[in-house]
Amino acid sequence: MEGLPADCIADILSRGSPRDACRSAVVASVFRVAVESDVLWDRFLPPDHEEIISESVSPVKYKSKKELFFKLSSPLFIDHGLKAFSIDKATGKKCYKLSARKLYIAWSANPLFWCWKPVIESRFAEVVELRMTSWLEIEGKIDTRILSPNTMYRAYLIVKVAHHRAYGLDVVPCEVLVEVGEFCSRGTVTLSHNACVKRSLERVCGENKVEEGSRSRFEDNVARVGLERKDGWLEIELGEFYNQGMCEEEVKMSLREINGVHLKGGLVVESLEIRPI
Repeated sequence: MEGLPADCIADILSRGSPRDACRSAVVASVFRVAVESDVLWDRFLPPDHEEIISESVSPVKYKSKKELFFKLSSPLFIDHGLKAFSIDKATGKKCYKLSARKLYIAWSANPLFWCWKPVIESRFAEVVELRMTSWLEIEGKIDTRILSPNTMYRAYLIVKVAHHRAYGLDVVPCEVLVEVGEFCSRGTVTLSHNACVKRSLERVCGENKVEEGSRSRFEDNVARVGLERKDGWLEIELGEFYNQGMCEEEVKMSLREINGVHLKGGLVVESLEIRPI
């Protein structure tokens, strides 16, 4: 092994994951040299990373491809700050976060029903808070071509419940959907902070795994998992999908409660996050 050129060793390491490559650096000095190679980290970076960086709202400066990789493991704001891109540090897979402004939210342009405002807890410029509605519909879309191929993804709606202003959110469960081509993942969730915290303590309950071979079937009546995150936001699982990357398709991810006639309010919507499992 020590007789092999550094580029050859880098090529071997590139066939694993970024995490495995970093671990190999502590095993032998021959790996340590290869792990600093631009050849290696260029393989781990997405093929279109230069195009993505060109859309950044602020300049991205780096001295090596390794430094760039780890910079991109933190959110990079693109599309005029309405979208955030990042790389999963362990796998090198792409992650995206769509701000509330990038989502379709029924009646969100009407100040009687929704209120747009900045909050210090969010890295996006604005979030939107539900004041009052009987028709709750939130939908986000993303093209599979900008995601990593041959990757299982999960979509989450990132929200908060304004405790002192919340009402009617837990009367009727909301339907959550993820649709890609003929595949549809369907489930339900209760928009209650207490229910989400309870789910956080019971993380294994309600987990639904959709395998690649099951893309053509429908998953009905699956109870999604609401988890309280370290940053104080709640993430509501909308569903999973497998991105083969062989053709361009549109992923539709939604949460809606349109059958009830009761009023509800106090839901704060920050973003929709798509990340690899």
